[in-house]
Amino acid sequence: MTVAEKSERTIDLLLSDVIMPHVNGLQLAENLRSRHPGMKILFMSGYTDNRLIRVNALLTDMDYIPKPFSSLELVDRIRRVLDGRI
Repeated sequence: MTVAEKSERTIDLLLSDVIMPHVNGLQLAENLRSRHPGMKILFMSGYTDNRLIRVNALLTDMDYIPKPFSSLELVDRIRRVLDGRI
């Protein structure tokens, strides 16, 4: 998060794992979105029963991709999120 806080550039997309050591993905997204309101969000997780993320992804402009995924699947999903096709 420090790099994003110091950046003067606009952040178009946050790709974040849901579960991380010091902050979860939702907290990170909320923090960054307060500074970058147009930022799109794509969460990933290896936990197949992460209902919270899937519900939030359906209720907002966040999206979710379950692990494991291929690099082609990830690139396709990122393109769709950035293009607003999700």
